[in-house]
Amino acid sequence: MRIIKFIPVVTIGALLSTLVFCGNSNKIEGDENLLSAITELLSSRHYQPKKINDNFSQAVFKNYMDKIDNKKQFFTQKQMGKLKSKYAKNIDDEIKKGSSEFMDSTWSALNQRLYSLELVNKRILNTPIDFKNSQESITIETTPKKYPKNESVLENKWSKWVTWNVLDRLHRKIQAQKTDSARKKAPYDTLELKARTETKTYLNSWFKRLKEMDQRDKLSFYANAVSEVFDPHTSYFPPAQKDNFDIQMTGKLEGIGATLSQRDGYIKVERIVAGSASYKQGDLKAGYLIVKVAQADGDPVDVVDMKLDDAIKMIRGKKGTEVRLTVKKPDGKIQVIPIIRDVVIIEESYAKSAIITENDTKYGVIYLPSFYADFSQRGRGRNSANDVLIEINKLKNAGVSGIILDLRNNGGGSLADAIEMGGHFISTGPIVQVRTSNNRIQAAQDRNPSVAYDGPLVILTNFYSASASEILAAAMQDYKRGIVIGSKTTYGKGTVQTFIPLEYTNSSVFKNGFGQMKVTIQKFYRINGKTTQLNGVVPDIIIPDLYDELDLGEKDMDYHLGFDEIAKARYSPYRDLSMNGRETAIHLANIRISKNAYFNQTIQKAKRLKSMRDSYSYTLNLKKYAAEQQKIKDEDKAFNITYTSADKSIDPLKVDVESAGDDEVKIAQKKDWIKMYANDATLDQAVFVLKDLNLQK
Repeated sequence: MRIIKFIPVVTIGALLSTLVFCGNSNKIEGDENLLSAITELLSSRHYQPKKINDNFSQAVFKNYMDKIDNKKQFFTQKQMGKLKSKYAKNIDDEIKKGSSEFMDSTWSALNQRLYSLELVNKRILNTPIDFKNSQESITIETTPKKYPKNESVLENKWSKWVTWNVLDRLHRKIQAQKTDSARKKAPYDTLELKARTETKTYLNSWFKRLKEMDQRDKLSFYANAVSEVFDPHTSYFPPAQKDNFDIQMTGKLEGIGATLSQRDGYIKVERIVAGSASYKQGDLKAGYLIVKVAQADGDPVDVVDMKLDDAIKMIRGKKGTEVRLTVKKPDGKIQVIPIIRDVVIIEESYAKSAIITENDTKYGVIYLPSFYADFSQRGRGRNSANDVLIEINKLKNAGVSGIILDLRNNGGGSLADAIEMGGHFISTGPIVQVRTSNNRIQAAQDRNPSVAYDGPLVILTNFYSASASEILAAAMQDYKRGIVIGSKTTYGKGTVQTFIPLEYTNSSVFKNGFGQMKVTIQKFYRINGKTTQLNGVVPDIIIPDLYDELDLGEKDMDYHLGFDEIAKARYSPYRDLSMNGRETAIHLANIRISKNAYFNQTIQKAKRLKSMRDSYSYTLNLKKYAAEQQKIKDEDKAFNITYTSADKSIDPLKVDVESAGDDEVKIAQKKDWIKMYANDATLDQAVFVLKDLNLQK
């Protein structure tokens, strides 16, 4: 069940002070008016507002039901028919009246279904399953088109799905025993029992999370189903979710510095952030279970079976305050650990660079995970544009002959930083054009005549490079300042959002406030006049990708805004010896890639992946299933070709390692991130392009 639709991007920084402004708050009274206030706000502030009518209502109905049961595992055709006839054209009226009857009815029906399916789970999982003589099979659709006809069909479909889960676990356990000669061999009955037990644990945990969703969770979920109908990047952020967004944007928070998860009702410590309060205190370790939380000398509160978000709120807190954690260690011992909270810096969130050496020539690579910025401080705090400038200067001091800016999987962030960062590579001129809902168009300019770096430049992108990444890549491409290398296009998100707070009074559900709305208020365009919306940025050099044949990005999102064009901005192409050989380098790279066996094999694998995407059919007989899996494995071998990296080395900058002093953890942080570039075919092509650019100067 997809409770929150997966969107593989961080949306564009909506806190931009020069182009985007937070608007007036919308004051609302009580929980029942949350949805009406949201629709009123979106009708007046959204870039492309919708009329709240029957058509809107039908879109919300479809979006909500797709989100709550996207695999069509819980509702039948009969149930859907009743819900549709009663609510599909009335949701707009409900919202205006402050009613949540549709939401309440669907959750009531879902809970009833969970109860009936739990009985099915027990019937299947409490006794051994005969996989040796089974003659059944199952077809699993990625996106089912129809709901089951009735309860009997639904439960039969569910039974097969549960059985297949057990079978797959059992098969993998049997295979693991065959391939691991050192492993003690367990009998079939033991393995079958383990497979059923693991499946039971997985399903119990899933159902428990669904049943524990409170009114706050349900209203938040419903509010997003409503807001997404305006466009996929307009969404409702309750307070805790907005806090997490801010952490993502700034790369820091105030707290203890531990990554937490929830396992079987316990809050589990997954990781301790190096340099954090927990790291310095030293007692809290990964694997510990947090059972109670106390504020300084206050009474401890039991957090077993508490929702993870609520427990995290108690554990986080202002710098300098104390939290006392009662933990259970892996050996069963109980300990109370006092920690003084501090500012936690998440180093993985920030820009970093390394030196690539190929035939005694040095090149630099800057990895930028997002366009982060801290707008909570006056004049802005730490931000990606300034950090990239620092990395550029370090690479220049190291004597590099070219720079690679890696924006792969960078989902965006601060628009202001994308504009400022573009200015690091050109003298002056427009970086992006922005249009408001009243058709006012403004070109955002780099007005600083200084150029931080004027040497050969390559920008790496992929399908998940979005928003601010697309702005920067497009600008460098339009100026012919750099060469863009990547998968056949980027994500295709060409819209700008801002946060608008929702004021509240007398809310029994949202005790810490209603939170904020993230609203699409503008659309951005390349300086050549085309929007990146839907079409993204097509690289100068296209690298074959495993996902080339699949529908990815903004085009695959429901309710997206369309592609269009405006007039070009005034700008002149970049003229410098460093990019003189741009066209030649592109031509040579395309020839090189077309002849590369690894890339040609990737093209074939992409076609095969597409053919397998829509649906899968599996036997539920163990022997036949093993044969099917072996056949798939054998077919995959025909497409498997190992890529061996070009003869080069990649190392951290000496100044970075020295800055870590004698701290072994920090030294490891400076070195370990570089491992992600091992056998990176795209990075190798970027190095070859820089080499060609230098030869043409």
